[in-house]
Amino acid sequence: MYALIKKILFLFPAETAHHLTTSTLVFLRKSGLLRPLISAWIGKPVENPVEVMGLKFRNPAGLAAGFDKDAAYLKEMEILGFGFVEVGTVTPLAQSGNPKPRLFRLPKDEALINRMGFNNKGADQMVGRLKKFRQQFPDSNLIIGGNIGKNKITPNEEAANDYAICYKKLYPYVDYFVVNVSSPNTPNLRELQDKDALAGIFSRIANERKEMENAHRELPARPVLVKIAPDNSPEAVNDILDLVKEFQLAGIVATNTTISRNNLISIEKEVSEIGAGGLSGKPVFNMSTDWVKHIRHRDPEVIIIGVGGIRSGRDAQQKKDAGANLIQVYSGFIFTGPKLIKEAASVQ
Repeated sequence: MYALIKKILFLFPAETAHHLTTSTLVFLRKSGLLRPLISAWIGKPVENPVEVMGLKFRNPAGLAAGFDKDAAYLKEMEILGFGFVEVGTVTPLAQSGNPKPRLFRLPKDEALINRMGFNNKGADQMVGRLKKFRQQFPDSNLIIGGNIGKNKITPNEEAANDYAICYKKLYPYVDYFVVNVSSPNTPNLRELQDKDALAGIFSRIANERKEMENAHRELPARPVLVKIAPDNSPEAVNDILDLVKEFQLAGIVATNTTISRNNLISIEKEVSEIGAGGLSGKPVFNMSTDWVKHIRHRDPEVIIIGVGGIRSGRDAQQKKDAGANLIQVYSGFIFTGPKLIKEAASVQ
């Protein structure tokens, strides 16, 4: 069934297809049809509980950041069977992102290239949506992560302010945070993975954490992770791990998209005409899995969310076996469909 749906969706530009899909899911959910349709199609959501970072996940399969940038489809994703959803990347101020077209498919490679540029409606609107979700669905057990970034207009030397603003505003409404310093689509953002720059951001968040935990004693502590690029050197990743330990962060999300274009099946001219952007999907699987192995080998205790190129239950299990505590999907979800959620949720 999904093969037919995908064939139709792939007739449209990638970003248009995304909006068509999400709008349809919202309509079906509001009309009461989504749950019975999904149940008849792929069965009930997998209950495979796991406790990580002090949080109880229904299952270990999550939706990676970038799909639900504004926390607009949380209930739909829960009905589809995800154990957790990472919303964002959100910035303090709304921004339109890079000019369109900015999302491209490489069907032969089961890959996407995006240069979205943190398009989102801003932290205040996300807070409103999250607050509404918590009020409307108080019995939901969906874990929500907040992926936070900086505005394009904010210079790197002031980036810590943007991360702190998002952290403080979202704190009462998300279950964990991810500091995104690894997207290739905001100019100079990856420079924030430098040890000194990252220490400044972590230090600011550590200070805000004390304040927020005192102000919200009724809430569990909100773990913080950092999302890394797969194009880092081992030395750079080791530096980041040292900072994670120094500032008592929970762990690492491994990994973001890559700027590499190696080992693609797609015609080189087609790829070069697309231009800049982060590559995700199947070509990133081995790269991201190798980083999961590296991180786990260096630190047996750190929490790892493994993401990158998962297209099957077998891929999900490999990521888990490499050392990931939790896993996330995005591009594979686009190419494989909802059955991937059930397969990924079943990993042991």
